[in-house]
Amino acid sequence: MTIFAAEIIAWQKLHGRHDLPWQSTRDPYAIWVSEIMLQQTQVAAVIGYYGKFMARFPDIKSLANATQDEVLQHWSGLGYYSRARNLHSAAQKIVDDFGGKFPDKFDDILSLSGIGRSTAAAISTFALNQPMPILDGNVKRVFARHFNVTGWPGLPKIEAQMWQIATRENPDVDAIAYTQGLMDLGATLCTRSRPKCSACPVNASCAALSLDIVNQLPTPKPRKAIPERSIYFLVHKNDNDILLEKRANTGIWGGLWSFPEVETLSKSDQENLQMLPKFTHTFTHFKLHIQPVLIQSAVQTIMPNSLWIGIDEAIEAAIPTPVRKILLSISDRKGLINKKAGQ
Repeated sequence: MTIFAAEIIAWQKLHGRHDLPWQSTRDPYAIWVSEIMLQQTQVAAVIGYYGKFMARFPDIKSLANATQDEVLQHWSGLGYYSRARNLHSAAQKIVDDFGGKFPDKFDDILSLSGIGRSTAAAISTFALNQPMPILDGNVKRVFARHFNVTGWPGLPKIEAQMWQIATRENPDVDAIAYTQGLMDLGATLCTRSRPKCSACPVNASCAALSLDIVNQLPTPKPRKAIPERSIYFLVHKNDNDILLEKRANTGIWGGLWSFPEVETLSKSDQENLQMLPKFTHTFTHFKLHIQPVLIQSAVQTIMPNSLWIGIDEAIEAAIPTPVRKILLSISDRKGLINKKAGQ
């Protein structure tokens, strides 16, 4: 075991996180769900969703047998919805190909939708007692600083260098404490901004700290102009019902229910229709400028892949956050907008 690994393990046992809801189990399914939710999402945001998701889908079979709508409804607000679609698809594959039992071979785990090398390694380590090196965003930051790895970690050459470090440092014993310790260190001390270097268990050997370049690492991604797009959401309303349409399974909001949308409106429509407050929804890679248009409909015209549904029921459905925001603004539940925040 390397000195670095030993110090991470000792620190995690004393100061790391031990009360996260998925830490009390070695059930591969529960750990898998938590790892997927934690991809690109902070722990604080995941905890509430995790509990509700596991209550509704307590095992692989219940998730596999659910409809995609049900799964997306319990994911609604957490963002990056392809994760939920992949989770659902993978559960069905586990039932079909592995007899409903989560696979215990690394290559089989890696074959499941939505699972990459680092996620498969975390599941193997935490649930199957098969220590494997991980390399998520927090760990990349720790490695970049401690071992002075320069270059954007998204580049294949830099990522390969970090995987070499991850493999070299990964211990054969106390792998759970080590792996959790790396995650905890990146999340609580070796943070993106204002890192708490004085409390770091490996600060004495940290190259970035000794060179006074902590804030320069990891090397940021080369900056590009963030694309922007503008759309109109057509909010058809009849009494207390609104019209939603099912989006195709591809794309950021794939499989979710949303308002019909168009990119342009005629000048007369813009003058005669009721414009609700315009707002911008920011994704990781682009900005979406949304202009909701309230259209009072005398009849409930049926359109392909669409349905009329009560506003209160729609608010609880599998919908993107901007849609929920608009629905709350035209309902009697405006006070819930902040509580429903998310992507």
